[in-house]
Amino acid sequence: MDKILLRNMKFFAYHGVLPEEQANGQNFYVDVEMILDLKKAGNSDALEDSVDYSGVYALVRDTVENNKFRLIEKLAHGISREIMSRYEKIVQITIRVRKPEAPIDGQLDYAEVEITRCRKDA
Repeated sequence: MDKILLRNMKFFAYHGVLPEEQANGQNFYVDVEMILDLKKAGNSDALEDSVDYSGVYALVRDTVENNKFRLIEKLAHGISREIMSRYEKIVQITIRVRKPEAPIDGQLDYAEVEITRCRKDA
């Protein structure tokens, strides 16, 4: 199987458990890895034989920026559901959500959640 990847998409949003996270917001970074067969698109050079990744980006942006979740686990799940429901060619998707300003008393680059969903499990 083949992959389409969107990496390190940056969005400002208001997700978090703490009231200050919900009020002040922070940056979130999202990766999307879509598994699908791209052989037909490789031969035809036609967008309808692939997945329009500008559309995927728009779905991710809408999900991140226009919702409020307490957990990044729920955010990642919501992103996967939106993409899988609109793009039938995708057989498996992995979503990574990074939260660099996680309220942790210590040094770290970010907190991250990674989920993988398969169409056969849907």
